[in-house]
Amino acid sequence: MSAVNEIILAEPRGFCAGVDRAIEIVERAIAKFGAPIYVRHEIVHNTYVVNELKAKGAIFIEELDEVPPGATLVFSAHGVSKAVEAEARARGFSIFDATCPLVTKVHVEVAKLAREGFEFIMIGHKGHPEVEGTMGQLSSGIHLVEDVKDVARVQPGQTEKLAVVTQTTLSVDDAADIAAAVRARFPSVREPKQQDICYATQNRQDAVKVLSPQVDIVIVVGSPTSSNSNRLRELAQRLGTESYMVDSADELKAQWFEGKTRVGLTAGASAPEVLVKEVIERIRALGAVSVRKMSGIEETIKFPLPKGLKLEGQKHPGHIS
Repeated sequence: MSAVNEIILAEPRGFCAGVDRAIEIVERAIAKFGAPIYVRHEIVHNTYVVNELKAKGAIFIEELDEVPPGATLVFSAHGVSKAVEAEARARGFSIFDATCPLVTKVHVEVAKLAREGFEFIMIGHKGHPEVEGTMGQLSSGIHLVEDVKDVARVQPGQTEKLAVVTQTTLSVDDAADIAAAVRARFPSVREPKQQDICYATQNRQDAVKVLSPQVDIVIVVGSPTSSNSNRLRELAQRLGTESYMVDSADELKAQWFEGKTRVGLTAGASAPEVLVKEVIERIRALGAVSVRKMSGIEETIKFPLPKGLKLEGQKHPGHIS
């Protein structure tokens, strides 16, 4: 029998500024230019968000040949390679770039240092669209490492000018371990002035570090494809707290809560608060009587929208809430 009596909400959790901006770009493009609007790759890695935008008139594609001539195309928050960008321009699409500005910052740094003759070691997950986009800023000279073992195997063409860059949604602790291994093997490696891992990823992981010891179980709201959501679940588990990730309240299992009194709840940076509320209701049905919010950092960062998306006489479209 479930003994749940309290839910503790991590703070901060859920949408970050880059996700907010990306969703708003798609919504405004639909409002201004009419459906359909084509989006390369899932705009953000969340099933609910993608389905809501599909219902409003977004069509998600992986290959540019799926987009008809003259269409409006949005690049996802994860960013794209130079090759994808060049092909989209050559095909004459009207393009809006929803790449998170913190990912763009990494792209700009790679381009700048490459002009100075640097090669790169990138810490990230193979196949993740952000990694493909960042590595695709260059035609050569950027080497992916996924773990400490990879660092021993990597063979850059030269080591005098070597820089390290990072996927923005990694585990802060794992990335630090891998970066330390890179420094040990290549002592003169250049590191970013500020770490590439984004503020939202860092803040959500820090909140889970505070939350985990206070609860018997941690539930992370996030989709399986979401890197930062997966890292939150792994972190809670590593800290010794049983943890599960769910895409929606339907995936919660009553047996998880047997003998558990306090439930910790957080959400990845691409998971909307509406899903958190549904999860709270489902756990309340198991007996939870109180919900309290942990104290934590309040995020106030906002990123500007690209030019050309201002809606006449409308400040804000009907945003996913």
